[in-house]
Amino acid sequence: MIQRFLLSAALIVGAMVVQVSILARLGLPGAVPDLLLLVVIGLALVYGHVTGCLIGFFGGLFIDLAPPSDHAVGRYALVLCVVGYAAGLLKPETGQLRSVMTPLMVVAAAAVGSTLLYAGVGALVGDTAARHVGLTGLLISSVIYDVLLAPFVVPGVMALARRTVTDPAAGAGQGPAPKPRRIGLNRRGTFFADRGTRTGGTAGLGTVPGFGQGSGASGKPSRSGRLSRLAGKSVK
Repeated sequence: MIQRFLLSAALIVGAMVVQVSILARLGLPGAVPDLLLLVVIGLALVYGHVTGCLIGFFGGLFIDLAPPSDHAVGRYALVLCVVGYAAGLLKPETGQLRSVMTPLMVVAAAAVGSTLLYAGVGALVGDTAARHVGLTGLLISSVIYDVLLAPFVVPGVMALARRTVTDPAAGAGQGPAPKPRRIGLNRRGTFFADRGTRTGGTAGLGTVPGFGQGSGASGKPSRSGRLSRLAGKSVK
């Protein structure tokens, strides 16, 4: 759990620094490539919807509080919280994505959804900046930028996140545990010990009927059993 927290915090801080200091200064038309969105999606696809929701919320809140923020606090936190939860629902059960198109489709849907949600929340709080820029241009540019950037970010984030996930089946390939040693009686009346295998008419202790009462592996009185009975009769 601590490793997940440290990795998520490091990736969020690194994504925010790169986005503010580099991507925001490129002067690209339309929206700015959302590197933090890609990091949240990559972590959510490995950790699941609950952890993805928490990572999205705290990552978005960090962006809301970090300068040069010019919007209401909690606005982007809400957006990434929803994105992290939705992306976490698509977490594969095996931990491995079957198609490389899955992250790209998730990123495209998240880019559209986050832009619409961000603009909708802004309209509720009185922020009409999206209207002046043009919502259609923001949608098209955000999808293009995020999808082009996704192959370079999402697989790497997922690979790092998998290192912090404990695989309960990791030791399954070590082979079955050795069976307990069993002691039995063969047809000649002598004892033997094996590892649970039955060869040449031998049987384990639990499979010898009436063991201790003069019976052998075949269910018939063994030689030692007959001798003991004859000795008993002679005594009488």
